[in-house]
Amino acid sequence: MTEREGVIKYRLDYTKTEACPSEPLEAIQQWRLTLFQLALIGQSPDRYGGLGYGNISIRHGDGFIISGTQTGGVEQLSPEHYALVEYCNPLTNHIVAKGPVKPSSEALTHGTVYALDDTIQAVIHVHSPEIWLNRARLQMAETPADVPYGTPEMAQAVKNIWRQGLLSLNTVFAMAGHEDGVVSFGRDMNEAGMAMLNTFQWARTFELNDAIETGEHPAGSQYF
Repeated sequence: MTEREGVIKYRLDYTKTEACPSEPLEAIQQWRLTLFQLALIGQSPDRYGGLGYGNISIRHGDGFIISGTQTGGVEQLSPEHYALVEYCNPLTNHIVAKGPVKPSSEALTHGTVYALDDTIQAVIHVHSPEIWLNRARLQMAETPADVPYGTPEMAQAVKNIWRQGLLSLNTVFAMAGHEDGVVSFGRDMNEAGMAMLNTFQWARTFELNDAIETGEHPAGSQYF
């Protein structure tokens, strides 16, 4: 991995406040737990220097609620683990947020996805070597390999693949310059979650088929 995971790169104006309202989080919680159980969101001493990875958000008013930075290792999040992003400007690399925790290091990318279309209501960012390494076979759109996460350049790259129509049929894309980084979005949390889960299942199927052909035992085969 060429860059440290979980580092906030954008300019953040943050105000520490009470927890976000619990009602909007109801749509997030089950999907966040599912992604954690599949190790698509999490924290491990064997991955990314032991730092937490993956994040999830839902549109709220003129902004969005997103899981906080370095909360990946918490199995069941509470309202205290989320931040409300009130303003996001990818061009100036600027975010204004409040809540008990600072927003995820990928908040700028989430904001960029929401800005693509008003119908987008949920965004998920996971780390999946299964999907990432099979992205060509899955015919996924991807951002360029020389574009780092959490930057204005990443925001522009996401806009580019949207404008090219590469996300019209498949609302999941890979970050070629962000090891194992994969993003999905949808008109609600279920749509975003199912898009990611279906892609993960296809990727695992590719790995299982490869293992059968080579006689090797695929890592993580407990999912089959």
